[in-house]
Amino acid sequence: MPTPFTTTTLDLTTGSHETVTDLTRACERFLDEAASGRDGLLNVFVPHATAGIAIIETGSGSDDDLLAVLRTLLPADDRWHHRHGTPGHGRDHVLPALVPPHATLPVIGGRLALGTWQSVCLVDTNVSNTNRQVRLSFLGQ
Repeated sequence: MPTPFTTTTLDLTTGSHETVTDLTRACERFLDEAASGRDGLLNVFVPHATAGIAIIETGSGSDDDLLAVLRTLLPADDRWHHRHGTPGHGRDHVLPALVPPHATLPVIGGRLALGTWQSVCLVDTNVSNTNRQVRLSFLGQ
C-alpha cells in the first residue's frame, strides 16, 4: 500500500536571465508514482528567498507578461536596502511577498486538478543564483 506522505526534490538550473519555468510535467511524473491513483494534495515549495511558485497559463505570453509586471513593480535599480549581488538584487528578496514560495494543489484520482490553461511554474528573477531546488510533497488517503 502506498504511503500517505511522499516527497522528492527537483534540481533545476534556471540560467542567467529572469525566467518562468513550467513544472507541470515534473509534478505529473511525481504524482504517477506518489499518488498511485489516490486523491490528496500536492504541495510545491521552493526553499529560496528569491523565487516563487505561480499557477498561470504558459506558452501564450502570460509568462512573459508576468515577468514584465514584476519588472514594473520591482525594478532592478538602486532603491533597495538589500544590496549584495547583482544591481537591484534587493527586489529579488521582495518577490516571494508577491509570488509566494509555495502552492498547494488538489489531486483527484492521482492527477492534478488544474484548470484547462493552468500550469505550475517556478518564477525566478534572481540571475545570480541559477541553481534551484523545488520540493514536491504528496499527502493522500
